Amino acid sequence: MIAQHDSRPLDITVLMGGPSSERAVSLMSGEAVADGLEAAGHHVTRSDITPRDTSALDRPGADLVFIALHGEFGESGEVQQLCEERGLRYTGSGPTASRLGLDKAASKQIFKRAGLTTPDWMIIERFHPPQQVCQWLEEISLPIVAKPVNGGSSVDITICRDERTRIGAIEELIDTYGRAMIERFVPGREMTVGIVGEEALDVLEILPDHDFYDYAAKYADDAGTDYTFDHGLDAATVARVQASALAAHRELKCRDLSRVDFILDADGVGQVLEINTIPGFTCHSLLPKAARQAGIDFSQLVDRIARMARARDMCLL
Repeated sequence: MIAQHDSRPLDITVLMGGPSSERAVSLMSGEAVADGLEAAGHHVTRSDITPRDTSALDRPGADLVFIALHGEFGESGEVQQLCEERGLRYTGSGPTASRLGLDKAASKQIFKRAGLTTPDWMIIERFHPPQQVCQWLEEISLPIVAKPVNGGSSVDITICRDERTRIGAIEELIDTYGRAMIERFVPGREMTVGIVGEEALDVLEILPDHDFYDYAAKYADDAGTDYTFDHGLDAATVARVQASALAAHRELKCRDLSRVDFILDADGVGQVLEINTIPGFTCHSLLPKAARQAGIDFSQLVDRIARMARARDMCLL
């Protein structure tokens, strides 16, 4: 818990940018976070960090690092490990939880062992023989979802409704990433639950004007995506989805914040798709929307996250 009297301004390094395919989103998130922290009275240094240039972590006088890096290097645990090696306080989950959260296969395995419902899946590697792959694919009938094992912002995700699309999507993923996740397509309503501290925020329904909530639906100003807390779900269903989100967060041992994405299937079961350990902070992003629904404005949200990191015992980093 954050001590109520600890309200002094902090010197905060905001990390943004990075090397991943989500770099552009990260830059937007980082700028929004920096602006919000400044509005809350903190001194902020904006830093576009990369694996080749980590000098931002050596800035003297910083109270903590606010990580607004999405995807590779930021959500995969590397920058968190660098912070720990330097004895720096930082926002969000530790290296192991970050790595597991970004690895959709590893996190789904943990969710399944914990009794959470998640769509069936398989991983296809570059070295798997084509004949073996064909046999495996018979286990998950069309339609399927083909996606990168590690990645976010719905980059390179394809809903495959026919064999030709499936083959093309798998080949492209393997060419780009070396492996592909094939997940059973579950028709239903797209939902997400933000976590701040140990609190599951209100369930938010996503109503994209596309086949699903893809990159354009997330970030394009004219995408036509609607978001609503007036989803009409009964209190018991809301409580179950929130409990599943919090369980996913805890099973991976996440900290401070996360966002858990679901498909609410025809039986009213929230099937966990993935967890985002560093969700977006852009004007389109879902965690800030849920926080605002709970009466927490943007500057209060980033201030709260920063102070959770500042209050953390260094021996727990």
